[in-house]
Amino acid sequence: MTAVTLVGSRLAEAGAEFVYEGESSACEGCPYRSQCLNLTEGRRYRVTGVRDNTQLLDCAVHDEGVRAVEVEPTGLTACVPSRGAYAGSKASLAGPCPHVECPSHEYCVPLGADFEEERRIDEVRGDPPHETCALDRDLTLVEFSPDGD
Repeated sequence: MTAVTLVGSRLAEAGAEFVYEGESSACEGCPYRSQCLNLTEGRRYRVTGVRDNTQLLDCAVHDEGVRAVEVEPTGLTACVPSRGAYAGSKASLAGPCPHVECPSHEYCVPLGADFEEERRIDEVRGDPPHETCALDRDLTLVEFSPDGD
């Protein structure tokens, strides 16, 4: 499902991904609120197109202003417990991990996902980047569905 929204001009490029964090206190009184605040908070999005012939609009949050773009929810690559991890099943993240130096950390604690949330697995990618999990977890790298269900 494609949506039109406003994003910071630095993100206004096809292929850019971001996690929508919701309203900032600086948004209060902005005339463009309804165009900016129309996404689902905490969801990951990918810019699919930049609207032609649109102007750069001033913004109290984005120092270089905002532009109109088309976005759609995007999938999420993550590590999940291996048991029951197959395409079509639902899984949730294993839990927090303090080992930020681990090559799998970005997949164990991905932006745009909650630890309690179950999501549908679209694809099993296989072994995670790490050789041994410091928390002794048996993990599999998967691609979650873009819609979060």
